[in-house]
Formats: sequence, structure tokens, C-alpha cells
Amino acid sequence: MNTLSMKKAQQGFTLIELMIVVAIIGILASIAIPAYQTYTKKARFTEVTLATAGVKIAVETCAQEHDDPTTCFNDAAGGTAGGNAAVQAAEAGAVTPTVTSVVVSGNSTTGATITATPVAVNGIQTTDTYILVGSYAAGKMTWSDTTSGCKSTGIC
Repeated sequence: MNTLSMKKAQQGFTLIELMIVVAIIGILASIAIPAYQTYTKKARFTEVTLATAGVKIAVETCAQEHDDPTTCFNDAAGGTAGGNAAVQAAEAGAVTPTVTSVVVSGNSTTGATITATPVAVNGIQTTDTYILVGSYAAGKMTWSDTTSGCKSTGIC
């Protein structure tokens, strides 16, 4: 009897038990993979939002130095008329492997608008632009996020 009970104790998993474990792993993977892909897209888009940080600081500094933010904006056509050299340098420095352009535009009525256009890669489209609108009052710039493209896809 003793040898018979030893052989039963050494048995492995049955085929049914292994199939149940594989099915459970498959179900968990089908839930986890899409959630992970969304997470990685959001993480990549964070690089786009961070690219605007230096430009925001340059616009804020320029607006405070001149007490007139209209001297800091590029003209509405995207040229450099009326633009500030520090703001233009910040725009050029904001171009990274994940961002194709960061443009500051605006006028005295609409305020400053910073638009960052991402590189179309890894699920992020060029239409997923990041847009900040700033208004100047009492020596302070106040920024609001008016982004719409990436919000519809849920990555920002």
C-alpha cells in the first residue's frame, strides 16, 4: 500500500487542469493588453505636453518683461513678425523626436496660443495636437488646455 500511495502523490497536473490555467491566462491577457497599450500611448503623449514647458516659460517671461504679451507672439500666419527672440528660440528647442513643431500665436484679444504637433508614431496621430490658450492679466499668464483631438482618442 505504501508504494501505491507514493505513486499517486507523484502525479502531475491533468490535461483539464492545464487547459483551465491556459484559459485563465488568456482571459487576463485579453483584458491587460489593451489597457497597457492605452497606458503607453498616454505616457508617450506626456512627452508632447512636456515639450511646451519651455515655450510657456518663455512667453510668460516675455509678457512680464514687456507688460504686453502681444510682443511675444508670432503673427497669426505663423511668421515671426512681432515675435520675441527668446520665444522663437524656445519654439525651435521644443522640437524633439516626438514633437514636429511648437508654435506660439495670438493677439491682444485672444491671448497666446501654444500648439504642439506630435510625430505620428506608436498610435499617436499628427491630429492629436496639444493646444494651450493663455490670457494675460495683472502681470500673470493663465493657461487653459483646449486640446480636442487627443481627448477624443483618450490619450491626453
